[in-house]
Amino acid sequence: MRDLLVAGGGPIGLATALYAARAGLDVAIHEPRAGVIDKACGEGLMPSAVADLTALGVALDGHPIDGIRYVDGARSAEATFRAGPGLGVRRTSLHGALRDLVSEAGIPTVPAAARRVDDAGDHVTVDGEPARYVVAADGLHSPVRRMTGLDGPPARHRRYGLRRHASVAPWSRFVEVHWSRSGEAYVTPVGDGSVGVALLSARPRPFDDLIGDFPALAERLSGQPLSRVRGAGPLRHRSRRRVSGRVLLVGDAAGYVDALTGEGIALGLAQARAAVSAVAAGDPQRYEADWRRLTRRHDLVTLGLLTATRVPALRGRIVAAAGRLPWVFDAAVDQLARTPHSGPPGPRGRRGEAAAR
Repeated sequence: MRDLLVAGGGPIGLATALYAARAGLDVAIHEPRAGVIDKACGEGLMPSAVADLTALGVALDGHPIDGIRYVDGARSAEATFRAGPGLGVRRTSLHGALRDLVSEAGIPTVPAAARRVDDAGDHVTVDGEPARYVVAADGLHSPVRRMTGLDGPPARHRRYGLRRHASVAPWSRFVEVHWSRSGEAYVTPVGDGSVGVALLSARPRPFDDLIGDFPALAERLSGQPLSRVRGAGPLRHRSRRRVSGRVLLVGDAAGYVDALTGEGIALGLAQARAAVSAVAAGDPQRYEADWRRLTRRHDLVTLGLLTATRVPALRGRIVAAAGRLPWVFDAAVDQLARTPHSGPPGPRGRRGEAAAR
């Protein structure tokens, strides 16, 4: 019987498996999609995510990011990361690098989705395969979250995301967040000749229609080769809890507020470490408290910003306020860049409940 099955082979699922293997656990991944997986996302890695991925041995190929710049017409405000640069990395590049590490570690991947998870008391079964624990990293619309009864109530306010790449040299070493009445546009440098453009809005609209709400950005991208559009949403998903018996939720599967603050990978990596540490200690319930501690600050900041953006009068003042109070903006960006760490899961060898046979 394996110690752990990871449902989902995206970046956080792969990282969970790597942390588990390095903690001495027998782990396998369930992922039905073959090859490198793309997804609509901002593709900006916070400094803490860069540090965590480097510590895992991930070879990151991207473009340095010095901080965040808010732009609203002629007004702008920027804050530099105090902890060192972040990195703009194509989603496919990140996923491919993690897949290579998983392959080198000899971690097996079952080419199938987890369709049924049953609690057997002292273990769980995934489609009949026994394991001591399951970590679900199967994304925003997590089937495992649903089938284990951990789905929270639907969100009242919905937001949607679209992403394309433009073949143009980055004009800044900052992630630019452009504001309009309809939503936000994130421009992330991901290579010497490429930027990612992610659009967030409360109403699903075609990319070419929505980009028109950002005239300065639309003019800069006019005539540039663009990649195909990828979409995601609705973005807000809740979970009632993050642990049900021997099933633990990490990453987007554990609940997602919004892409507004751009630290999904950093948070997911911290959650993966905490979940593996709890599994290795044979104490899955410990992860619930760890998850709350890791996400508290992010959720407060993101929900606060989202609440402000729903009020037209406040939304129009966000960039101006950031410019008038640069120390507040700088401190907020620095806090988001320093995602709390759970500490690496220690090696367990043959000791402990998770490694017992």
